[in-house]
Parts: sequence; C-alpha cells; structure tokens
Amino acid sequence: MLAPLREAGRALNDLAGWPSVSDLQRLAGPEIVSGGGVPLRFVTAGAQARLDLSYEQRIFESGEVECRSEDWHDLFNALVWLTFPRAKAAINARHVQEMADEAPGRRGRARDALTLFDEGGLIVASADRGLLQLIREFRWKSLFWQQRAELTRRMRFFVFGHALYEKALAPFVGITASALLLEVDDAFLAADLRTQLAVADSRAGEILASKQRVRTPRDFSPVPLLGVPGWSPSTQNERFYENTAYFRPGRAHTGGGGR
Repeated sequence: MLAPLREAGRALNDLAGWPSVSDLQRLAGPEIVSGGGVPLRFVTAGAQARLDLSYEQRIFESGEVECRSEDWHDLFNALVWLTFPRAKAAINARHVQEMADEAPGRRGRARDALTLFDEGGLIVASADRGLLQLIREFRWKSLFWQQRAELTRRMRFFVFGHALYEKALAPFVGITASALLLEVDDAFLAADLRTQLAVADSRAGEILASKQRVRTPRDFSPVPLLGVPGWSPSTQNERFYENTAYFRPGRAHTGGGGR
C-alpha cells in the first residue's frame, strides 16, 4: 500500500530522527511547483503565516506547504507532493479557481470533491475495461477474488490520499478510497514503478484540472481498499469478500476517470 512513496521515503531512511522541513526540502527539485507555478517550499507550521490567506491560497501564491513536527499526516502529505507533483498542483490550482467562483461563505461541491481525493484518493490503472467496469458496478468479489489472476496481471492500484497513507500504518476493515479510474495500455503495465507513477500523476493531473470531469464527490469510484489482493492477510480468504458491510453493493457509477 505504501509502495508509491518508497522512492521519496528511501531518501529519509538514514536520518537519525524525524524528518525536518529542511530534510524534505532537499528532496523537492525546482520542477515541483504549486498550482500557481511557484516552487514548493516545506515550512514549519505557523511560521510567518499570512493570516489573510487560506491554506490553499498560501500554497498557490507562495509555494509554502506547512508541516507540523512529528506528524504523520503532514509527512505523508509532503511525500505525496514529491511523488505526485502534477496532480497535487492541479488540486491546488482548482481550489483557488473554485474559491474565486464561489459566493462569499459558501463552499461548492467541486472543492468537496478535490479535498476528498486529496485526503482519500486512489488511482486505479488497468488495460482491461472489464475490470474497471467491475469497480463501477461494485462487483467486489468478482473483481478481487474470481478475477484475481487477471487483476494481478492487468490492473495497478496507487494510493494518493495522504490520510489513506496515515491509516495504512494501522489498517482496519472499513478503509475506503475515492478512485480515479484510468485506462492504460500493456506498455504501462510492463514499465517500472517510477514510470508508472509519472504517467499516473500526469493523467490524474489532467483529470483533476478539468471542471467538466471533477465536479462532485460522486465523480470518484469508492473502493474498499483492503480488498486489493495482498493488502491484507484476509484477502487470502474467499469469505472475506462476502462481508457486505465492507464490500457494499452500490449505485451505478461512471468513476470520474477515463482515458
């Protein structure tokens, strides 16, 4: 579940203690920018903050991403910025755009959707449209158990949301992600993880930037995360997928993603 962060996290392995904002900043090259195109800067929470700017506006205008000391949530947020910079920048830009269009004191559904994905997003990439359709149709046992061999061969799952990464430290039945579904080709599946993440980041960024493609939380497909084969010891047991309190049947869904 933590695999997408492996490369960024590996650079922190030799530290004696908790990563500082300086440690994180050393990993952020000039190509990692905010939604406003400003180079990203990790800063200590509360340091010289402009009180007239919202969290997203501050990132957009100054590139400053606050990190609380010894806080998993903020550390994972920083690592996601390093791993999925295009998608994170697209979310940041859309937040600022949507705020400009909203009536004072009102928060629209588009911003709810962006926050939902930022915190709890999952990118699902597959070269098999049929497997993606099983997600849209909530056919979990068919996807995760009956079609397991095909899933393993032709589908990839990349956790995006930093709140999901925090939950992955102590996973529990009930963890559900909000997924973007991407159609990919066999060349994508054959590529190494770094290449797959770069493509997934670029594709997700294009979708998240679009007002037409991400408008409400319903534009994402809910996925019971611990159903992914190998992500929980319970996935070796067929009966696990018969727990309809977790693997719920649900509404027809378009999945907010696409080609």
